Amino acid sequence: MTEQKERMAGQPERAAKQKERMAEQPERTAEHGGRQEASARADGRCREIERSIIKTFRKEIWRPFVKALNEYDLIQEGDHIAVCISGGKDSMLLAKCMQEILRHGKMEFGLHFLVMDPGYNPANRRQIEENAALLGIPVTIFESDIFNAVADVDQSPCYLCARMRRGYLYANARRLGCNKIALGHHFDDVIETILMSMLYGAQVNTMMPKLRSTNFEGMELIRPLYLVKEADILAWKEYHSLTFLQCACRFTEAAEAAGLAGEHLSKRQEMKELINRFRSINSHIETNIFKSVENVNLDACIGYVKDGARHHFLENY
Repeated sequence: MTEQKERMAGQPERAAKQKERMAEQPERTAEHGGRQEASARADGRCREIERSIIKTFRKEIWRPFVKALNEYDLIQEGDHIAVCISGGKDSMLLAKCMQEILRHGKMEFGLHFLVMDPGYNPANRRQIEENAALLGIPVTIFESDIFNAVADVDQSPCYLCARMRRGYLYANARRLGCNKIALGHHFDDVIETILMSMLYGAQVNTMMPKLRSTNFEGMELIRPLYLVKEADILAWKEYHSLTFLQCACRFTEAAEAAGLAGEHLSKRQEMKELINRFRSINSHIETNIFKSVENVNLDACIGYVKDGARHHFLENY
């Protein structure tokens, strides 16, 4: 009888708790529904961005991308490729293109998406992570102290930074079992490099579509956006109102904050402006610069370098 009385005494309390839970249930259901709706919107936007690469920007992005893969034999069956993401528009687009070619192409290969944090400020790091989530890119992030390492370098800090970044990327890609790293350099980077080599390096040189690593045996670098123009990448970015990192370099940000960016104009930026002026004179100027390194006539060269050895036209005159 005592137990029965205790149970009866506890009934009002249990009933009150049940009512409380039932009152909370619509709120939890609404919250869960809200999360589902937000997730569905995000998935829908990601699919829209993916479709635009193959459909809306088929001529400007997808075809040049596929042409570069085929023309320069950039991907082979069974490759394991680390797509290196800096957080800018080029590397993010490259990641999506690589996902799409794996999904729709005829070859099977492995993909990893590698982000190196060389010392980004927290806002830049957060933007990379948010964009990767938005675009459905499963990134692997590793950290380095490159920005600190080059902080006190007076001569060519950008060159040293780039070399160090490349080494870190190769090493971490190898740890993931990759035999290739893919970088987001595009058509404009190629023609700017050609001009820089002539005007500042006194040589005819270019940025190759693929390279074997000299320091990491068995590793290779590929540039699948080699034939995609920067203006078309910008158009894709703006079409979807996407925001990517412009330049996450700590020193560039400091110069801009101090109003000194114009005084430290990079050589590459000089080439961009020079090419823009050329465009007003000749609409084919970009293609002509690019083709110049495909049509090198050794019969009309005073000298050239082959396998590290320098040759002169008088050798066979």
